[in-house]
Amino acid sequence: MRWIKKVFIVVWRIWFYILVITPLIVLLPFLLITTSKEKWYPGTFFLGKIWAYLVLYGMGFIPKVTYKTRLEWSKSYMLTANHTSMIDIMMMIYVSKTPFVFIGKRELAKLPVFGLIYKRSCILVDRGNARSRKEAFEQAQRRLKSGVSICIFPEGGVPDDIHKILDQFKEGAFRLSIEHQIPIVPISFPDSKKRFRYGFDSGSPGVLRAVVHPLIQTQGMELNLQNRRLLKQKTAEAIRSELYW
Repeated sequence: MRWIKKVFIVVWRIWFYILVITPLIVLLPFLLITTSKEKWYPGTFFLGKIWAYLVLYGMGFIPKVTYKTRLEWSKSYMLTANHTSMIDIMMMIYVSKTPFVFIGKRELAKLPVFGLIYKRSCILVDRGNARSRKEAFEQAQRRLKSGVSICIFPEGGVPDDIHKILDQFKEGAFRLSIEHQIPIVPISFPDSKKRFRYGFDSGSPGVLRAVVHPLIQTQGMELNLQNRRLLKQKTAEAIRSELYW
């Protein structure tokens, strides 16, 4: 029976990539239009919502979101969450009530179909390149000024150790939050690692929880090392508080 389970997992994971790509191909003409101008980005986000719903429910996941704060469509936020799975991208879109732009790895732009939309709608960064980090930061500043929220996975990637609950946070999200005086929204994804971690050897359909924690305000904060560290600590504590499996 064990081999049957392994075959199911492999087929199920292949189905994931089909679910990711197929709606994007169908929606591609509309996505090319909405991503052609930054002011049309809310349309891209709406289409992204459709895509996220199709992938999540098509994989047999049941999103269960607990909101401990209210996210308003008209306000900008810094969305932050732990990152252990590709499904975190869909969950973040599912959870958010306000349009946001991902800051993500430049490498993902090489993926077929998905990569095309990804590089047109997200802010790409090569974390090992100082110039790329600076350009990404400047783009994020511009998008925040236009009223769009930003999403950063502050760990900077998936922890190498699969047993590690939460990795060290980078500072970009907290610097941007202070500079633009926008609230930080800590979000915990407790089930992503169990349900769909990287690799083809594990996972299962089921409930995917998300906890949207109370806002961490930055109003009146000065941009200095002490405040950045304070925000990092508060955000990490909030996210970690719901990470148990």
